[in-house]
Amino acid sequence: MPQEDGRRATATKLTDLRGHILETASNLFYRRGVRAVGVDLVIHEAGVAKTSLYRYFPTKDHLVVAFLEREDADFWSVWDAVAHRHADDPAGEIEAHMRWIGERLSRSNYRGCPQINVAAEFAEPDHPARHVARSHMQALRARLADIARRMGVAHPDKLGAQLALLVNGAFVSSGLLAPEEAIDALVASARALCQGAATESR
Repeated sequence: MPQEDGRRATATKLTDLRGHILETASNLFYRRGVRAVGVDLVIHEAGVAKTSLYRYFPTKDHLVVAFLEREDADFWSVWDAVAHRHADDPAGEIEAHMRWIGERLSRSNYRGCPQINVAAEFAEPDHPARHVARSHMQALRARLADIARRMGVAHPDKLGAQLALLVNGAFVSSGLLAPEEAIDALVASARALCQGAATESR
């Protein structure tokens, strides 16, 4: 059915174009910061018409939110894969998360957590980008608390909060660590927190 095939091809092209624009914007936002990157620069780097960008992203805020949602999805896809491998070993899961996060921190092109970076750029508490960033942080704490609960510690929410502070602190302090230190520092710190929580449970 030629007409239906044509519609599918058009839809694919439109999806690809949106993805191309978002990929370009995401790279620029992450490397240079959101406030430093204007829509005109995104259009220039993506090699698209202004009307094409505004068709998918009516304002720059829409583009920023899409960037954060894309980063959020990437982060949780890795998290879920690691969690699946340690479904019956919560302590091992926490350590595995610290290892992949530490590996991410040690990359030469790492510029910090996108959600934290963007939240720091916008002072307005109701800015849509801050809503996405806040949801990400709340989800991180909730997931860590859930793992702590499966570990059977007396105060899982407390341990979840401590581990979330550890991870977020590592995100903003990556420049203080040599690449080879990040994993060991995160793993050792998480172990100490978990051991302390286990002691409280006795």
